[in-house]
Amino acid sequence: MATLSSSLSLKLAFTFSVAFSSFSLTSPSSSSKPYPPLSLKPYSSSSSPSPPPQSLAADLLALLGGHRAAAAVPAAEARDLRSCLRFLVPFRPSNDLLLPRRFGKVPRRDLLAGVDGGATAAADEMVWWPPEPVMELAHLAVFSGGDPAEIQRLLDPTMLPVPDVEGLKKDKCELTRTPYGRRFANEELNSYLAFLFELIASRGPSVGLNVSLNRYDLFHGHIFLATGTGRLGILFHAREYPAYEKNLFPYNMGYCQRGSNVAYDDSLNLRNILWLAPMPSNITRSWVAPGVLVILDAHPDGIIYKDLIPDYVQFVRTIYEDDFGEVVADVNYLNVDTAVAAAEKIFIC
Repeated sequence: MATLSSSLSLKLAFTFSVAFSSFSLTSPSSSSKPYPPLSLKPYSSSSSPSPPPQSLAADLLALLGGHRAAAAVPAAEARDLRSCLRFLVPFRPSNDLLLPRRFGKVPRRDLLAGVDGGATAAADEMVWWPPEPVMELAHLAVFSGGDPAEIQRLLDPTMLPVPDVEGLKKDKCELTRTPYGRRFANEELNSYLAFLFELIASRGPSVGLNVSLNRYDLFHGHIFLATGTGRLGILFHAREYPAYEKNLFPYNMGYCQRGSNVAYDDSLNLRNILWLAPMPSNITRSWVAPGVLVILDAHPDGIIYKDLIPDYVQFVRTIYEDDFGEVVADVNYLNVDTAVAAAEKIFIC
């Protein structure tokens, strides 16, 4: 079991704070503290040097893309990557040039039915082939050449103050990147984003991730456009603010940590959740891959832990969204009044 000195290096303290939030990280104790039972033994499937995180991220996206892209990933690496994937929606590897099922406008109640009403197949379909506005967004992402500005232009210009939810003001917590957010002008896009958060919370337990939609656990993701392809994706981060605990997690992460009951344990291996939109062909009007929703298991015996997570944040299992591509914005799901539509819980910063 690894031990941690009470004095973090400046580099580690800075990086650790960025990994969870923008607040300082300090240890209140002068004695050395052990980590909790998160084994930190190194991954050793190969003696070759580790590739940069961007290289493995690109291969991961290729593996989750069309048949031709997946076939280009070296076989041993593909095998190691597959061993770290925990699918929340069954993966549908496919041959190129698929034609998706076409959806009309899907009411919010139908999106929710896929999560709460037992309509497993309907929810799967909503990930594989989302509503038409999401498909159009995915198409724009690729055919813009992966230009974040093209996606940002679809946001409603109205600035929405971030609401005081779950005692944010009382705790002096600045939870989001900015004190205001926006939403897409197309409400169905906002509903779909809310659907993804809710689906992760609903299906997480099936692979060992009991996640809550609150300010300490799962409340945000990072929208990106993949390097090289422009494929639209979101990297969600759960377990954002582990609770302070003198023996297991003796670190003060700032105001937003106050009141947390998120345990620092093996569930941090599962804190990175990846959604990919369907991938359009850049040659025809067809689609080469359906959508994906998968947990990236960063257990310490795996390639993701070794090659996708920087050494200085391996103990908090943070994967960085900019290793996948150009970052568009953060998307936040905030627990405003339960009576409001789920789309109104979305704040894009």
